[in-house]
Amino acid sequence: MALSLEQKKAVVAGVAEVAKQAYSAVAAEYRGLTVEEMTELRTKADQDSVHLQVVKNTLARRALQGTDFECMCEGLVGPLVLAFSREDPGAAARVVKDFSKENDKLVVRLVSVGGQLLEPSEIDRLAKLPTRDQAISMLMAVMKAPVEKFVRTLNEVPGKLVRTTAAIRDSKQAA
Repeated sequence: MALSLEQKKAVVAGVAEVAKQAYSAVAAEYRGLTVEEMTELRTKADQDSVHLQVVKNTLARRALQGTDFECMCEGLVGPLVLAFSREDPGAAARVVKDFSKENDKLVVRLVSVGGQLLEPSEIDRLAKLPTRDQAISMLMAVMKAPVEKFVRTLNEVPGKLVRTTAAIRDSKQAA
């Protein structure tokens, strides 16, 4: 079913809005996937706050103009599903990578982060990026380590005094 001009404008505006707010994008070829498999992919994407959309390539090119993902325009060829990470940069890559492990028909074609087009093989590196909560946890651990070491060092002074006093007492009792 062909889209009217108004529907096409709405699709372009919707994808452009999502692209402006997204941290990263992955385009994957979905040729050969069944409806059930695509539904499963969409469900996983929704759980991880990933916007997943199948858009005609000409409309996608128009939507990506003026966004960080403009570098993807030349590679938009064939039946592609676009996945945009809305909360953390690695979310879309994780969803697509995990799903492509189970279904070899989903093939990564384009990966983009921060206005740079990466090789499709770089999806592993992007998928390994920590989530926001994991990054905050790692930062807090790094910030907390020097303070903990300082407290342990300060606590060692009275501990050493107690051990020395105990050793003197034991030596006097033995004599």
